[in-house]
Amino acid sequence: MLVWARAARSHPVQSGIPRPHVGGWLEELPPKWQASRESALRERRGGDRRRAAGAGPSRKLVFMDRLLVTLVHLRLPLPLAALAELYGVDRSTGSGAFREVRPLLASRGFAVPERPGVRLRTLEDVSAYAEAEGGSLRIDGTEVQVRRPRVGRPGRKSFVSGKKKQNTIKNTTFSDDQGRTLFSGVIQPGRMHYQAAVRTEGFAEQFRRHPKVKAEVDEDYRRLADEFSAQVSPTEEAEGRGPARRAPRLA
Repeated sequence: MLVWARAARSHPVQSGIPRPHVGGWLEELPPKWQASRESALRERRGGDRRRAAGAGPSRKLVFMDRLLVTLVHLRLPLPLAALAELYGVDRSTGSGAFREVRPLLASRGFAVPERPGVRLRTLEDVSAYAEAEGGSLRIDGTEVQVRRPRVGRPGRKSFVSGKKKQNTIKNTTFSDDQGRTLFSGVIQPGRMHYQAAVRTEGFAEQFRRHPKVKAEVDEDYRRLADEFSAQVSPTEEAEGRGPARRAPRLA
């Protein structure tokens, strides 16, 4: 089952990434993942490890599988619970893999179509690129169900989504007018509204700095469209005239 799941998830149709590129990431990202994990464990226990490296329970998903789960979830509307089932692990394991790997992918920046060597790492980069190219951005938000924070954790209730009635995190994806992903980020707890999330990250200010930038948004960003009516327009879906194109959820 594990071998089959790994082979299926690594296919470009599901991951959205050619296998040679995935192979390159498997050389580049594991050391960064391990360093991040060790830093988190050190902070949790308040000091150095007390046992030798490798002690303790074994990981149910190796880094390759964690990477594939993340890529497929970003690419396709498959719940993490469904992907975890394919690997025979709990949903919390799939959610944990996504939370660990996604920041590593985001830190690399997003490649720009037909612009070798150019990578977008911030909302300022995205806005400047859109203004220079004269294209239109597509802004779309998604919610990912996460494990309920432990009792006593500060801000525990902030993860409860009023829309989903579940513990979630919200993510905003920016794509070009051809549906190609330029940036995916602005991650906030589920209780925060989508447009509040992009405002918190300063994206509203980007419209003031880059007056030539145009964007299409769905209903979740209606107030942003009202404030910047000359630059931001609702999609057909938001206007109730039928479904709008959705950007592919690529890493």
